[in-house]
Amino acid sequence: MKIVGISGSIVGSKTRTAMNYTVESITGKYPDAEVTLLDLADYDVQFSDGRNYLEYKGDTGFVTKTIMEADAIIIGTPIFQASIPATLKNIFDLLPVNAFRDKVVSMLLTAGSPKHYLIAEQQLKPILAYMKAQIVQTYVFIEEKDFLRKEIVEDDVLFRIDRLVEDTVVLTETYAKIREEKEAKYDF
Repeated sequence: MKIVGISGSIVGSKTRTAMNYTVESITGKYPDAEVTLLDLADYDVQFSDGRNYLEYKGDTGFVTKTIMEADAIIIGTPIFQASIPATLKNIFDLLPVNAFRDKVVSMLLTAGSPKHYLIAEQQLKPILAYMKAQIVQTYVFIEEKDFLRKEIVEDDVLFRIDRLVEDTVVLTETYAKIREEKEAKYDF
């Protein structure tokens, strides 16, 4: 199983801190999973210009191809000005409309205020549904107060991340079995 984590911003440290813990949780509980963390701050990703994702070279091509080859994706994003960052939106724009078909996608959000709790419901979930993702319905919302010196200090947040990882893997395995059973019914 290929799992890709996306840290969806080029600034700040909270989302990357949370995604680092998420990757550690995956590798600790599911050592057979192939895990890749794409921190968008580490890549020089071009703005989408409408081309097919396979036509992009360099970092842009690497990031889009890595996402397209994944079985499951965990999107980590901060909330800025009551919205997702442009860097994350650009990733969605670089991918085809059906990019997340047969992929399980889960979300982890960091924000400075509890007022931004519904951004996942109002912005991220509609985009992911449009792109045909199998969405893990629960997501992890982490506030600024849950961090101290680039560490998560709230045990409940760590438990919720562990549960998100478990839900993502279980749902990915379940959908894979369903697809295999469906394909086995055909004689060709």
